[in-house]
Amino acid sequence: MAAAVKLRDDFSSVQVRAFARMSKDAAQVRRLLAIAMILDGGSRSAAALTGGVTLQIVRDWVLRFNADGPDGLATRKAPGPDTILNDTHRRALADAIEAGPIPAVHGVVRWRIIDLVQWLWDEFKVSISKQALGHELRTMGYRKLSARPRHRGQRPEDIAIFKITSPRVWRKSEEACRKAPG
Repeated sequence: MAAAVKLRDDFSSVQVRAFARMSKDAAQVRRLLAIAMILDGGSRSAAALTGGVTLQIVRDWVLRFNADGPDGLATRKAPGPDTILNDTHRRALADAIEAGPIPAVHGVVRWRIIDLVQWLWDEFKVSISKQALGHELRTMGYRKLSARPRHRGQRPEDIAIFKITSPRVWRKSEEACRKAPG
């Protein structure tokens, strides 16, 4: 049987329990209390039983505690898979979105995610799903919803003609005032 990994001795069990009291992360508290039990002289088997884990996991906690102290036992977010697009792809994609599609070249009047998937394949031979590209676009600050496309021949003065304007103050008509009892 291999020897247990030595636990760092610059923290006392009282200090570790104090960190556990201050923590808002329940999983970190459980890990810190298991480490405090070991620092008090308890067995690692008892610490594993208290933490509800196996001896191997307690060993991993000891290694994390030795490396980073109490902060090393905080719950970390898993890194997730690597992204398909690199910075060059993202810059080119942002430029293409900002410039907008050219209907004669791209065959569309506004970008949809599926059109951008095809554009990435045509430009860089990068195959990406609609969902993954949608996630990339959200992280780049874009949203799926866009403003209604504006016709290239639209003039602001024509828009003003068709706007419906209401009178500033609604008043009863003279006839309604005469018919009212009173």
